[in-house]
Amino acid sequence: MLVVNDLSLSNSLIHQILYELRNTDIQSNRQGFRHNMKKFGQICAYEISKHLEYEQLNTETSLGEATVKRISSDVVICPILRAGLTIHEGMLDFLPMAESGFISAYRKHDRGGNFEINLSYLTCPNIDGKVLIIADPMLATGSSIEQSLKELVVYGTPLRTIVVTAIASKEGIEYIHRKFPKITIFVGAIDEELTAKSYIVPGLGDAGDLSYGPKLQE
Repeated sequence: MLVVNDLSLSNSLIHQILYELRNTDIQSNRQGFRHNMKKFGQICAYEISKHLEYEQLNTETSLGEATVKRISSDVVICPILRAGLTIHEGMLDFLPMAESGFISAYRKHDRGGNFEINLSYLTCPNIDGKVLIIADPMLATGSSIEQSLKELVVYGTPLRTIVVTAIASKEGIEYIHRKFPKITIFVGAIDEELTAKSYIVPGLGDAGDLSYGPKLQE
């Protein structure tokens, strides 16, 4: 069963981060936008850590021996390029033992305004029996996540699959639910509207452009 962890449902720093990510005046500072998306990744990594497996062990301190716990889950974080890199960086701050894969998936538009997902690059370690985390700031239609997961099957069968996204559309979450009912989603906020061109409203704009500058359109 799909589990959606909507971080906006309780009061936390997520609200301040989302305010700054959405605000057109604040988000125009490219460095600040990247920093806020990185902080979002850090918070998500902390929230995910509550659901990982742990092992108990003893360790020496300067005054004796302590019984402690350590994460025993094997984790692989796969950002969707290029926008997912900032979330990936934040997550690695809190899960430094994680391995990484990289996925280049983008919308390739035709002259009629329609698009298909072009997955031009993918590299990933073995994910068999591991916790797979896919990071993408925006979950609009769910097509990028779907295409990425279809391509990742050659790298193994993960124990669990988690999607981390700052803003998702209600329609996109419902689509993922239909296609991958066992996935867990950590989301900063869920917006109701998805336009005819598949843009989330109110959303926050193009997270890749806001992080790294506008790209030339094909």
